[in-house]
Amino acid sequence: MLELFPEDKTEFSPSIPDGEVNYCSSFLSTNEADILFAKLLATTPWQSDSITVYGKTYNQPRLTSLHAIDETPYSYSNITMQPNPMTPVLRAILKKIETYSKHSFNAVLLNLYRDGKDSNGWHADNEKELGKNPVIASISLGQERFFHLKHRTIKEERFKLKLAHGSLLLMSGSLQHHWLHQIPKTTRPLEPRINLTFRTLQ
Repeated sequence: MLELFPEDKTEFSPSIPDGEVNYCSSFLSTNEADILFAKLLATTPWQSDSITVYGKTYNQPRLTSLHAIDETPYSYSNITMQPNPMTPVLRAILKKIETYSKHSFNAVLLNLYRDGKDSNGWHADNEKELGKNPVIASISLGQERFFHLKHRTIKEERFKLKLAHGSLLLMSGSLQHHWLHQIPKTTRPLEPRINLTFRTLQ
């Protein structure tokens, strides 16, 4: 069973087992989101990495850029990323998120989904560098995309949410141990989307 999160609520925290999710559809104003999207699209040092899955290597289906307060690297899917400096623009949005979430972050992974063919397959943000129960704060800019969640063992626990331009999604508690999430591919013609996932590297 796939249940759609309500789209008519500005803030929504669904009651789910084994984790916590909070969604704020208008965390940034439309004007703030427009300006941030344009600036990040033009100035971010985007890179294309190769990933190896089941012995096969291919280009990751999106562009990425890691930024951090210090020089701590981040590894996932056999990729080790060295961070770029945290720019004034990223520090400003970081401060706004920390005020809202009451949680501190020291790094952000940016993803650029150029069109509907760019995606992020089923995974959990459970790398050792993130600690036991990581808090992930995800800002969405540009084209709306569907975000899917499914429980690892309870098959009927599946959700999807359309991530709005300027929205904030918080994932916390034990969610990364028990749930997987993805941004699926689509054949529909889509404009670019930028996703900023703030995290705490240890």
